Amino acid sequence: MKEFWNERFEKEEFIYGTEPNAFFKAELDKMTNTGLALFPMEGEGRNACYAAKKGWKVEAFDFSEAGKEKALKLCEKVNAEISYHIKKAEEFEFKNDKYDLIVLIYAHLQPELREDFHKKSYHSLKPGGKIILEGFHPKQLIENYPSGGPQNIDMLYSFELLKEDFKELSKIDGKELEIDLKEGRYHLGKGFVTRLIGIK
Repeated sequence: MKEFWNERFEKEEFIYGTEPNAFFKAELDKMTNTGLALFPMEGEGRNACYAAKKGWKVEAFDFSEAGKEKALKLCEKVNAEISYHIKKAEEFEFKNDKYDLIVLIYAHLQPELREDFHKKSYHSLKPGGKIILEGFHPKQLIENYPSGGPQNIDMLYSFELLKEDFKELSKIDGKELEIDLKEGRYHLGKGFVTRLIGIK
C-alpha cells in the first residue's frame, strides 16, 4: 500500500489539487482562535499548508515519502511551515491533551485500526479542542458514485459509526450528504460523504 501511494504522489501534478478541502476550509475560517493542529494521513499537504498559512502551528503525518516531499514544496510556495512526519496511522504516538484541532479529511482506515485511532485522536485533544472530519459514506460504493474513495465498504464511514467512535466528545454534530467534489483528478464529480464536527 505504501508503494501505491508513493507511486501516486510521485506524479508532478497534485492529484487532489492544491486548494484545501471545502468543508475543512469553511470550518477553519469560522474559528477565531489558533493553536496546535494535527493532520493525520495528510498526503500532499493541501489542508495542512492552508492551516499553517492561517496562523496555526501544524503537525502532519503520512506514510508516503513522496507525499511529504510535495507537501513541503506546497508550503514553501505559499510561505507556510509545517512539521511533517513519516508514520503509519497505527505507529503515530499520540499524547493526551496536546492538540487544539485534529483534521481528518478522507483519512480512511481498516476497521481493526479505525476505532483505536479515533479513540486516541479524541484523547489527544485538549479540553475544548475540535475535530473536523470528512470521509466517504458507504453509499459512495453502494451507489457507484464516480468520485473516488476506498473500494472496501468496511473502510467507509456513516455518521452513526463515527458518533459511536467519538461518543466521548462533549458536543458532536454532523451530516450525510451528496456533494460535488473538485479535488484534483481523483476526487472529481458527485460524491456521498459524511461530515462531523466535534468538541472535547
